Formats: sequence, structure tokens, C-alpha cells
Amino acid sequence: MAVETITPAEARRRQLGGAVLIDVREAHERALGMAEGALGVSRSELEAAPGAVLARRDVEVLLICEVGGRSRQAAEALVDAGFERVASIEGGTRQWRLENLPLVAAHGDLDFNDRYSRHLRLPEVGEAGQRRLQQATVAVVGAGGLGSPAAYYLAAAGVGTLRLADDDVVDRSNLQRQILHTDARIGTAKVESARVALEALNPTIRVIGMRERITAGNVERLIADADVVLDGADNFPVRYLLNDACVKLGKPLVYGAVHRFHGQVSVFDAGRRRGEAPCYRCLFPEPPPPEMAPNCSEAGVLGVLPGVVGMLQATEVVKLILGIGEPLAGRLLQFDALSMRFHETGLRADPGCPVCAPGTPFPGYIDYQQFCAG
Repeated sequence: MAVETITPAEARRRQLGGAVLIDVREAHERALGMAEGALGVSRSELEAAPGAVLARRDVEVLLICEVGGRSRQAAEALVDAGFERVASIEGGTRQWRLENLPLVAAHGDLDFNDRYSRHLRLPEVGEAGQRRLQQATVAVVGAGGLGSPAAYYLAAAGVGTLRLADDDVVDRSNLQRQILHTDARIGTAKVESARVALEALNPTIRVIGMRERITAGNVERLIADADVVLDGADNFPVRYLLNDACVKLGKPLVYGAVHRFHGQVSVFDAGRRRGEAPCYRCLFPEPPPPEMAPNCSEAGVLGVLPGVVGMLQATEVVKLILGIGEPLAGRLLQFDALSMRFHETGLRADPGCPVCAPGTPFPGYIDYQQFCAG
């Protein structure tokens, strides 16, 4: 028996006359909007147990997918299973939308479905993953070269709460690389300038600006409720404080650094994986002397380089929140902008690390001399 193919308009007419309309797309696809009155049942679920959805085999069944292919295949399966009146909708939901037939959005949240439609199409993200992003809190330390691109993409991705910590103000020399800020906001606190930019991009998120320099006295308060901490700092003392606090509190730390034409990224997750994943001190046990650590104002930096590194950091943050892919834990990714080459170095947990070695009591924080600011 051949499967009948009908137009969306004819399907709507039959639906209003009592036919059962079933959207056989996956849940993450249906979250973008589905034909009004349709039941959402994936093709695999419907074919596996049609009786769980359709009590009688003589009921008229209309199947719709995105463009018509899956609905036809599901219709053929229903016919083979003994259903007598089955039709597939030609052009699917895409054509239904073009013909201005009524659609409904999951949870009635049109902004959510429109804004994150490309995420919702990814099975690895879908609605459940996007809700996890929406519920997450990320602490971004530094609203400068690395924090700017990272925070911008995390806001766009829908991370629900961004806590930005930076005690600096916008300077004209920042604008070559710190894309959150504008010429009109020179002299404004960076966290306030960043809040304006991020909320303009995505008004559905919450941006908390904390105009503070990270110290031993406030580091735990700044990151205590964060799901992930992003290190966009420009000095070694802050990096060590962040590392030690993340180990103590069990927070994953997404590290990034830039110098002239070179950048590096890693994930330090020793707080949750003692003895397996390294921390920052496993790589650099102590800060280098000041003369060996010039800052950007002294050594210079290619303006686009922090953009590359910051976006890599944002990618790692999203992966950690979603629990997908392979994080950079135990790996240091190095980037050379002049040769456009990436190089990866394996990292191991140091069994003698004074901070993250298993069974080692927390040694306390060290406020190193602030020798690399700016």
C-alpha cells in the first residue's frame, strides 16, 4: 500500500477534522517550534511502539518532520504495522512555516527557541543542554584581552550568570584587543563597560560586575558559586590564587595566556580529580621573577591573539558545562600566530605538588608581590 503524501494546508484541514498529527523529529528539533496541536514523538519511538501512541489502527494519522523524508519513512513503517490511514506531509515543518500555518514553541519561550536555535539543532546540546547553560554560573577573572572575547561568546551561548572580576578602567590602549569596550567608555570601570556590552548582546542573562582585584581575602567569595572559573588574568599572582582556590573548592579552571605572538590554553581540574589531572602549580610550581614576566604593556601583543585564545577558553567552558567532548585537562595547547600552528604538550599531575597532591592538606594562600599588572 502506497503512502499518501499531502500538503501542509490539507494536513491542517484534516487535523481540524479529527486526524492525529504527529511530529516525528527529535526533541531538540521540536524545541524550535512545531505544528500546533501535534504530538511530539520521535520516529524511532513511534516505530518501536506505535500502539503506545495510537490506540486504534483505523485512526487517521498525519506525520510531519522537517522536510518530509523521515515522516514518509515513518508512515511506511506504520502501514507495514497495519495502520490503515496514514499520510506524510510534503515539505514538513519547513513548508508548514512558509505557509504561515500555526506553530507553537516548546514551553512557550519564543526568545529561547529563536536565540539558541542553532544549539537546539545539535543533539549534543539540545534543549536540555541549553537549559544547563542557562542555569550555569561562570566566574570570568579579568575583563581585558582574554576576558573580552571569552565573556562575549559565553553570553551569546546563553550562560545564565557571568561574574566578572576586574579592578581596572578602560584605557584607549585597551581597544586594540579588548573588544567588550568602546572609545565612548574610556575611563569607565571595565566591569561596567563589559556589563553594558554583554547585556546589549543578550539581555536574558545576568552579568555581575565586581570591581575588585583578586586577593587571598576575596578569591573564594568571588568564585564560590561558579560552575567553571575562567582565568583571563594578566598577572601571575592572580593565576596562583585562582589555581589554589579552584583546587580547594573543587572548581575546574580554564587557563589562558598570551605573549607577543604566542598563546596557550589548558584546563586545570585537579580539585575534582586529585592525582589524575594536574593543576597550574604542577606546570609552574612558583612564579617567575619579575624580569622574566613582562606584561602586555611592556612586551606588546598582537591584537587578534587574545581573541583566538579567549574563544578557545570559552569553548572549553561550554564543553565543561555540557559534559561533552574531551576537555584540555592534562594537555597544554600552544598557538603560534606567526606560523599559524598549534602544538600540544601532555601534562601530568605532580605527585609532590604542595597544593593538589592526594592527601595533602591545603597549605593556605600566598599573596605574591603584584609584579605583573596592566
